[in-house]
Amino acid sequence: MSLKAEVKTEIIKQFERKEGDTGSPEVQIALLSKRISQLTDHLRANKHDESSRRGLLKLVGQRRRLLAYLRQKDYERFLAITEALNIRKK
Repeated sequence: MSLKAEVKTEIIKQFERKEGDTGSPEVQIALLSKRISQLTDHLRANKHDESSRRGLLKLVGQRRRLLAYLRQKDYERFLAITEALNIRKK
């Protein structure tokens, strides 16, 4: 399950730091968050889909590492992205 092109473009436009920015931690975290929410909804309906559950855990781990990196490098940007995406801070 991947994101549709329109949804992905909309998320990138919302969180980009400059024109054409797709690699900044904010954009990556936002895209991962959207995919995580989609997979979570899928797993609520399909409880025994173990391969999707493994993929979800990998995405959550990747987002956690990006958040840790952003927290270390620029705490203000970390606070802004966690507030915008409604992610709990640790």
